[in-house]
Amino acid sequence: MSAVLDNNTPTVEVDPEVLLSVRDLTKHFPITGGLFSRTVGHVKAVDGVSFDVKRGETLGLVGESGCGKTTTGRAVLRLIEPTSGQVIFEGKDIVKASKAELRGLRREMQIVFQDPFGSLNPRMSVGEIIEEPLIIHHMGTNQERQKRVRELLEVVGLAAYHIRRYPHEFSGGQRQRIGIARALALNPKLVVADEPVSALDVSIQSQILNLMEDLQREFGLTYLFIAHGLNVIRHISDRVGVMYLGVMMETADADEIYKHPLHPYTEALFSAIPIPNPTVKRERIILQGDVPSPVNPPSGCRFHTRCPIAQEQCKVERPVLKESAPGHWVACHFR
Repeated sequence: MSAVLDNNTPTVEVDPEVLLSVRDLTKHFPITGGLFSRTVGHVKAVDGVSFDVKRGETLGLVGESGCGKTTTGRAVLRLIEPTSGQVIFEGKDIVKASKAELRGLRREMQIVFQDPFGSLNPRMSVGEIIEEPLIIHHMGTNQERQKRVRELLEVVGLAAYHIRRYPHEFSGGQRQRIGIARALALNPKLVVADEPVSALDVSIQSQILNLMEDLQREFGLTYLFIAHGLNVIRHISDRVGVMYLGVMMETADADEIYKHPLHPYTEALFSAIPIPNPTVKRERIILQGDVPSPVNPPSGCRFHTRCPIAQEQCKVERPVLKESAPGHWVACHFR
């Protein structure tokens, strides 16, 4: 089911293979203080991030905690309002969409939250939780909606008799399956998965990841998959974007970026991945210092305060994300 937008929403020329195109996305949160609660600064959570997501692929966003991954995902869906930038979905800039237009787009863009318990209303039954999006968008009769709910439960590996149970009666993995079923209720094209397995046991993580891959093949879904687990990102992603302190450092195909990382931050990040072979040792790159504050980030390259190859140019000039090899983009003056 496609969203209906009026002619007021600007149309942007994009590659037809690209479902989502993000350009210079910025989100600054104001810091207030003083007697009159004046704005005294900003948390620069996301500061000029750009990337594309092709139809049917999975783009994994990875980085340290606080790098802006989740803020990026929520700003893409306008669950939080971007400060500036463009979010082009099927040729329409949704940042400029009206509330009525955005309501229509909600059918096409959904989210799976990190906390499988906190994201479900404990006072609603599973059937009511999954049916709610259908009611909000006035889709189908009561009987048709109930049939759809039962179908979705079976699709995500639950049984139809679960429809009358409540979230507290399920395990963490089962609750995340319910969240996925709710996200699929409106037949979306894009699903933002915000660390959907980080709160689950390792044995359950693989089940949820396999389920999401199966659903992607079955329904032609496109994922923006956000996680800090490097092995999780490698398993599910077609392409990977590495973020640091609100900016994109490197993007490439998953196999390419894991085998040949170019940015010093990516190299350090991936050197922490354990090798499942006790006879093989990987040289660990230990970064010096702490992550700077997003309230007052470093000038020039955000990473220069911890970078082992930083030079004077890095302190004053912010590197642009450039294509260093076919399909491999890196924001570094020397790579």
